[in-house]
Amino acid sequence: MKKIIIFSALVIIAILFASSIFVVPAGSVGIVTRFSAVNRMAEPGIGMKIPFIDSVHNMSVRTQKDEVNASAMSENLQVVTSTVAINYHLDGTNAITVYQNIGTNYAEIIIAPALQNTFKSVTAKFTAEELITNREQVRLEAEEELTAQLAVYHVIVENFNIVNFDFSPEFQAAIEAKQIAQQAVETSKQKLAQAEIDAQTAVAQAQGQADAQKAMKDSGSLTPEYLQYLFLTKWNGTLPTVMTSASSVFDVSGYVPNTTSQQ
Repeated sequence: MKKIIIFSALVIIAILFASSIFVVPAGSVGIVTRFSAVNRMAEPGIGMKIPFIDSVHNMSVRTQKDEVNASAMSENLQVVTSTVAINYHLDGTNAITVYQNIGTNYAEIIIAPALQNTFKSVTAKFTAEELITNREQVRLEAEEELTAQLAVYHVIVENFNIVNFDFSPEFQAAIEAKQIAQQAVETSKQKLAQAEIDAQTAVAQAQGQADAQKAMKDSGSLTPEYLQYLFLTKWNGTLPTVMTSASSVFDVSGYVPNTTSQQ
């Protein structure tokens, strides 16, 4: 009987000792409660508590990711749907406050609603087209607003991302048609600019040739003999089939074609 009592006492002691030990894993903090009231915060590692009286609730302070599907209206009243994602972590120094006011499931209670509210608030500031063309600005404004909202709950935002923007099929088709039209306008502008350049070049060449001829005339270089020479250099050696008095404007009677070069 004595042995049974001793054995039972040892078993009870072992159970009490085992119940008094707890472990807080790395990347978490432990909230120790006594009769459901917060008693203290425990750092990662092995700790001691009063068996059957104290309880330990672990809260992660590691980086976590949450992703939700959000829907909102743009400034020009287009329905916008998107998948938004956030990386965040709990401020471990205020874990007790978060536990007392929200609980260990704070992510479900505050993160998802904050994402929805932020997306709707920021999206309403931009038109549907601006959401696409100014996507980085939209993301930065949303991240700034979300950071301010969650800081009240001691949740630190590390990064906010807009995975995609989706619009109605009709609006998507309208955007595509507008882009095609704008591209056509740009192409037409380029062709017109090139045509203007070509016209200006032709005018400049003609003016240059006229100026050169005028200079030759003014200097006396454009003599009848020189004009006859220019004619002969361009002549293929074939006489006109119809000759008039005007055909003798150039006298070629003294010109003998170079038959050697033709052979």
